Amino acid sequence: MTRSTLTLSTTLKTAIAAIGLASGLAMTTTAQADYPEQDVRLIIPYGPGGATDILFRLISQEAEKTLGESIVPVNMAGAGATLGSRNVKDADPDGYTLLGSHDTIALSKLAGTVDYSFDAFEPIALLTQTINIPTAHANHPVQSAEEIADYVSENPGQVRFSMIPSSTDHFFWAQFFQEAGIDMADVRLVGYPDTGEQVSALMAEEVDFAMFNLPSGGAFFEDGTFRALGIAHPERLDSMPDVPTLREQGIEMDHSTSRGVFAPKGTPQEVVDTIANAYEQALENEEVQSRIENEFGSVVRFLAGEDYQAFLDENEAALSAAAENIDFQN
Repeated sequence: MTRSTLTLSTTLKTAIAAIGLASGLAMTTTAQADYPEQDVRLIIPYGPGGATDILFRLISQEAEKTLGESIVPVNMAGAGATLGSRNVKDADPDGYTLLGSHDTIALSKLAGTVDYSFDAFEPIALLTQTINIPTAHANHPVQSAEEIADYVSENPGQVRFSMIPSSTDHFFWAQFFQEAGIDMADVRLVGYPDTGEQVSALMAEEVDFAMFNLPSGGAFFEDGTFRALGIAHPERLDSMPDVPTLREQGIEMDHSTSRGVFAPKGTPQEVVDTIANAYEQALENEEVQSRIENEFGSVVRFLAGEDYQAFLDENEAALSAAAENIDFQN
């Protein structure tokens, strides 16, 4: 083979490779431009009926009108809400498998349950913040949150608090004990896989207290099955005007659950933006806003892009600082 023939062969191979690369890029760009072309799965790492499940279903049903394809909620509870998050983390970054979750992503890493946190995903958008409520069953002698500390001191080692290990309510109770002056050695934390089972446990009086909110406990507050002991928010809820805030009762804490949508790491920015826009449009619907705020005791708070990333960074830093005082193994 002559030098000129070799040069021609090399040039031809380079040209073919360049054409292949350009073709691949064009196909990728076209696929992104055509997104979505099929149903999108939204993995909810909790069982049906809890606040996270209810809110994501409500908002996603409206968001799919803008997206142009169905958003199909899939409950995937288990392993402290990490079964679902790991499924999404390991999914193809094509925009067809999403995660609807909250602070538990960071809490699971802090608890040593998993080795990943928010940075393992592409954050799409923050949607809502739900105000949390310490709760007792209707037959319980405790009438308000400020009475819990005395009840624990009178029954050391016997008072049972339900929680999902490494999840938001686990953190809530640890913070509550600290602010209310309760020694964690004097309480019993009882773990459940999801909110639905916690509801059943409190109804059966298997536990003394649980942390709920209006999406998960509103119907039970209304019919008298459960008693709301306080509102973990600076102001009382319009839907429960007779229930004082924790601060009114001398417990200096606020606590909400911040829910957002995530995609697998590496999902194209154009796809992330498309999904974020669909959820933003959904939250502008007045009926959706009204239900979120009035039925579910939550506030609409939409953040996307750099704003949402900054929010997650600040949230994780705060959780990390608080987790230093939490024994997640007990």
